[in-house]
Amino acid sequence: MMARIEQDTPKIKGWHVFTGFAVAFGIIISVNIVMAFKAVSTFPGLEVANSYVASQQFDKKRQAQEALQWSTAVSYDAGEIVIKIADADGAAVAAKSLRALVGRTTTVEFDTYPEFVFDGTAYRASIDLAEGLWLVKIDALSRSDIPFQQRLDVYVGK
Repeated sequence: MMARIEQDTPKIKGWHVFTGFAVAFGIIISVNIVMAFKAVSTFPGLEVANSYVASQQFDKKRQAQEALQWSTAVSYDAGEIVIKIADADGAAVAAKSLRALVGRTTTVEFDTYPEFVFDGTAYRASIDLAEGLWLVKIDALSRSDIPFQQRLDVYVGK
């Protein structure tokens, strides 16, 4: 007769199960805390102080802006950002004033207002932008004092 050798097989005990659950939920909770912190710390804030009041004038402002029949384009090359504004006939528009915010869509950390100069065909500003997607928010005023606002995206590649 052959002798049977018994081996001690590891047994899962209560503290093993508790430790597994604690580690798994600890990881989940830690990731959620980090993501919540990132979301709150990079949120740029409110666009307007009172959205109801702003909505009362929205349609009038939109119709006045559309009546200008301006089209816009933005490009970036070799450290220079170019904003082109054209009228309905395709002629370059020289606005009464132009201010443009250049920044990232997800954070205000890189927001800047470059000094744009009109050269007769377009508005140009020197700025160094890292690779990736950038937003350009244009705030211009026509010669007849009609506000013009436009948000454009520009991709900076290698």
